[in-house]
Amino acid sequence: MLKTLAWGWIEGIVGFGLFVAGAAKALPSAIARRLGEVIWQFERVAVSGFFVTTAAGLCMGAAAWMQTYRMLVTHGAESTLPSFLAVAVLVEIGPLLAGLLVAARMGAGLAAELATMVLNEEIDARRALGVDIMASLVAPRAIACLAAVPLLTIVIDAAAVGGGLAAESVAGRMSPALYWSKSLVFLRMADVVPATLKTAVFGFLIATSACWTGLNSGRSTEDVGRAAIRGVVRGVTVVFVANVLLIPIIQAGVAALGWRS
Repeated sequence: MLKTLAWGWIEGIVGFGLFVAGAAKALPSAIARRLGEVIWQFERVAVSGFFVTTAAGLCMGAAAWMQTYRMLVTHGAESTLPSFLAVAVLVEIGPLLAGLLVAARMGAGLAAELATMVLNEEIDARRALGVDIMASLVAPRAIACLAAVPLLTIVIDAAAVGGGLAAESVAGRMSPALYWSKSLVFLRMADVVPATLKTAVFGFLIATSACWTGLNSGRSTEDVGRAAIRGVVRGVTVVFVANVLLIPIIQAGVAALGWRS
């Protein structure tokens, strides 16, 4: 039984890898021929997710400030809070949270959408007419998520820093100008820019995992619900896994380029 389960996992990973490769190959065609669809999908991801992302960033920044301030005050080190909070948010927490929010929203939405198309036999009809499913359905959604997640990361980073500043203004002792200057002490472009850009990989993997889940779902209404759940689970999983794999690659690349600023 364990051998069968392990073989099933291997087949699934290989199948997903081939699907991702096919989606990547179809990206140029989608940009050239289906730009309108790409823009519409981008609106679904970025514009519709703007307010929840902003709210999440504000709450995260304020909550992180309250928890950290309480501990630092005990040791008389509260003046270091803006520096460490900004680094933690912009380098790791913000990008990861942006990926998870998109995985939660679009993982379920895209998987359920394509699973419904499978249920209604629309996918079969498109294939019978010779339509390239990868270029017409998967690639536009992948491009939209790829472009939207970095932008949402910037939004959530700014909101989180603003949330921390608001908490400091209410319950702390620093002026806004001092808080802002201390936030920039340890930040480097060599850390912030790659951390933001890596979320493009998150977006691409979220979209492809959700589309792969939906296209491989069954043909019942229950399967549509299962696809939505699996879309979220797989989207969150690929974000965590990709994050772990990308960090050493980014660090090695920055070191090799000698980027210190």
